[in-house]
Amino acid sequence: MNVIQKIGIILFVAALLIFTLMLGLGKQNLTSQNIGISNEYHKNEILDIAEKEGILNSEMNSIVFISKFKNVLNQASKSLEEKSKSGIPDGIGEWDYKLGSWKVTEYTNSVVKATAMGPVQDNPWLFFLLTFGLAIIGGLLFIIPKFSETVGIKNNGIYHNSLTRGLTSKPRLGYLMVAIFGIIIFGFLKLQNAFWPIVTLVIAGLISYLVFYRENSKENTPARSASPVDLGWLGIIAGTYLIGFYILLYWAPAYINNWIVMVSPISESLSGNAASNWFLYGLMYSIIVVVMGIRMISKYRHNKYQQVRTLSVMFFQTAFAFLIPEILVRLNQPWFDFKNIWPLDYDFFFKYNLEELTSSGSLGIFMLGWGILLILIGVPVITYFFGKRWYCSWVCGCGGLAETMGDPFRQLSDKSLRAWKYERFIIHGVLLAAVIMTILVLYHYFTGSNTLLGLNSDNVKSWYGFLIGAGFSGVVGTGFYPIMGNRVWCRFGCPLAAYLGLVQKFKSRFRITTNGGQCISCGNCSTYCEMGIDVRSYAQRGQDIIRSSCVGCGVCAAVCPRGVLRLENADGDILDRGEVLRTVHITEDEIKILN
Repeated sequence: MNVIQKIGIILFVAALLIFTLMLGLGKQNLTSQNIGISNEYHKNEILDIAEKEGILNSEMNSIVFISKFKNVLNQASKSLEEKSKSGIPDGIGEWDYKLGSWKVTEYTNSVVKATAMGPVQDNPWLFFLLTFGLAIIGGLLFIIPKFSETVGIKNNGIYHNSLTRGLTSKPRLGYLMVAIFGIIIFGFLKLQNAFWPIVTLVIAGLISYLVFYRENSKENTPARSASPVDLGWLGIIAGTYLIGFYILLYWAPAYINNWIVMVSPISESLSGNAASNWFLYGLMYSIIVVVMGIRMISKYRHNKYQQVRTLSVMFFQTAFAFLIPEILVRLNQPWFDFKNIWPLDYDFFFKYNLEELTSSGSLGIFMLGWGILLILIGVPVITYFFGKRWYCSWVCGCGGLAETMGDPFRQLSDKSLRAWKYERFIIHGVLLAAVIMTILVLYHYFTGSNTLLGLNSDNVKSWYGFLIGAGFSGVVGTGFYPIMGNRVWCRFGCPLAAYLGLVQKFKSRFRITTNGGQCISCGNCSTYCEMGIDVRSYAQRGQDIIRSSCVGCGVCAAVCPRGVLRLENADGDILDRGEVLRTVHITEDEIKILN
């Protein structure tokens, strides 16, 4: 590592430290003038209780204030509930008088933003440069010298690096169990509903039974670890930090108000609105994909397929997922990501979204039609010709982050048969849950009834959004990059990947063809398969790889020293290639020696 790269690491660590310490900067001062709540019943009740609790007209640390203000809101909610029993004033709606639980979160975020004061509020651009700016410069200083290195993929020392070596099997399982049960317990406390957490645990137990005992997986397919001896402590720290970030982003955005305020000038210049936690996330996401995309290009600069694929995900993330939706809002149009597809975009058929699109004129109707056409025609037709790689490796934002920021961790995916059995049960289970939820919300939209066969659509979509939309895709999906590899969400949880995979498995021309006679069994292909496919076993047998999980990233072909693997949209020449090389060709119908 040269001096420039060391300076880059120092700058990045400094930026990350400042970014983290920002959470505790500044104070709050709640007054009757800056509370920013228009509902008089709610406002007066909150101010009365805030005065009794001693937080009105009193400066205090932001973290302390948030905790106390939430307590004030809960007391106000109970107080208004009691007062409503004596009668709600004439002409006032029930929830214009009562303080619903959803309003507690809304008021917490808005009041924290309105009452904050401190260095970040006074100098947002300065803190943006000290965090995002230094991180970008540090990252580029580390990456750019790689362009002067000898061309070729180098993964030297990945199993000796504390960040990329992974965990041994038992600590990895323990880490996973803590995350899963923590999310489920938190979901129960947050949503105040025990039914769906219990259903989730029952389903998890059923899957474990099927994998371990019904299919004898406990004895025949032991779990495999990328790091059988040493723990990657730096990886644990990185994973824990990412998990903490996603918990705050999804479920406690008031605590990251300083981060949101810091990027507000950028949001205002794009959409005309102040930033939200989702704008912060979109901006961070896009910057990470671009900077780490440059790293990917430096690593795979000898491989045109990888360069074009990386440029593609960089473009779709920055343009389609970030810039275009913000510009649409500035033009008074619905926020819309044209590349997001149901069921990954699970709220596409939610009532609020359908009403917003149908009431937004011809463009809104076009957006609705575009989304439906992608689901019914775009996905099956394009996947037939090109496999799921057209989306998962070239367009998808989740895949874009996995391929760029997650690339250093791709070797940590579990290649065991047991992991594959878990994969097929879980990912298709999530797809089924998305279909059931969508049926319920559409039934509610067209009939007005939110209950079908005893299932309440509001409860189902709340739990799905919490567990799958936030917990699985974000907290586990990204937080587990340094623990279980970069495609945990794509491999085990993404319902769109399941849909694409079914088409790819049964009705697609795409496959990875193998030249078995040239395989030297080095194992590079299997090691760097982010989807946990044992590619080497296919190559050794001269068998084409047609797996529903394969995202066609092409890295297995890129790391192969013998050119054994090729990404193709047809396998018409397999017999000719096999005959010349005198290999064994395995199909569903026969095993044939070609000579």
